[in-house]
Amino acid sequence: MRDFVEHALDLLLEHDMAGFAGLWSEDGVLEFPFAGPGYPKRVEGRDAIREYLRDYPNLLDIREVTAKTVHETADPAVVVAEFTVAGVVVATRKPYELSYVAVITVEDGEIRSYRDYWSPLAAAEVLGGVAELTAAFGG
Repeated sequence: MRDFVEHALDLLLEHDMAGFAGLWSEDGVLEFPFAGPGYPKRVEGRDAIREYLRDYPNLLDIREVTAKTVHETADPAVVVAEFTVAGVVVATRKPYELSYVAVITVEDGEIRSYRDYWSPLAAAEVLGGVAELTAAFGG
């Protein structure tokens, strides 16, 4: 599972969002438990996830993973990944650093479930405000 997480982070660093979305099973799910009003709480299916992630590199230019911890769980199909990415906000050219916690379930080499615990408030601050965050990631 550690290798799987490493590969996923490498795809993000390469700005390969199609490759990153391709890690999901055809009916896999991307969930955002902390999503606020106006944001999707759940994206279902590889194609929908690919579409959701498609423009991410146009918003945030991820340049490095500054911290990473992978926690294996009692269930060998589930891993908890804590990571921080740093880069540049494309629109403003300002530097950013955001931390994430993801609970990932992998079956048959593909993601079945990816629960992304990120802070919408921290993302809004990085992107320049709530309106910018809503424009970028809103439903």
